[in-house]
Amino acid sequence: MKRGRLYVISAPSGAGKTSLVKALLAHEPQLRLSISHTTRTRRPTEAEGREYHFVTKAQFAQLIERGEFLEHAQVFDNSYGTARAFVAGQLAQGHDVLLEIDWQGAQQVRRAMPECVTIFVLPPARAALAERLARRQTDTAAVIERRLKDAASDMSHYDEFDYVVVNDDFDEAVADLERIIDGQGEDLRSTRPQLKPLLAELLRGP
Repeated sequence: MKRGRLYVISAPSGAGKTSLVKALLAHEPQLRLSISHTTRTRRPTEAEGREYHFVTKAQFAQLIERGEFLEHAQVFDNSYGTARAFVAGQLAQGHDVLLEIDWQGAQQVRRAMPECVTIFVLPPARAALAERLARRQTDTAAVIERRLKDAASDMSHYDEFDYVVVNDDFDEAVADLERIIDGQGEDLRSTRPQLKPLLAELLRGP
């Protein structure tokens, strides 16, 4: 049986990654989404096992101790981790697996599984990122400000990824992700020179 392929998608908070992933999964039914474990408090719109596996900090520490995470990282005040057994099992069965994780987790996955395909999602402008964060209405103004400050740090790691997708037009960004999954995304490599002006604007700070 042909082994599945592992795809890793990362982005700064507010870049629209979660919405893009949902659309991609609808268009690419062969993909299996790995549901992360987190110590973050569940939001009213979320369900256990759908967005995340919600665990306590003590439970998370036990999972680390038992070596059950393929990767884990602390983002803001919360911890996130990917179950090693789920990913390994799905790949062995020939299923492609999608991880929606931060750049720290992506680094760990690359070290453990260098054959994985990594994708970074960027917003079209810094102003668009600020607007998307404010529109969520799930975070306080202080949290939004903090997320904006950390976004530049996140985005500075874009060139560690194989591909970069700019989420300006949503449908176009979904189509770009599909092309990468289908092996047709050479023009979306993170090394393409067209990204330089955008990154200069995104990383210049407030």
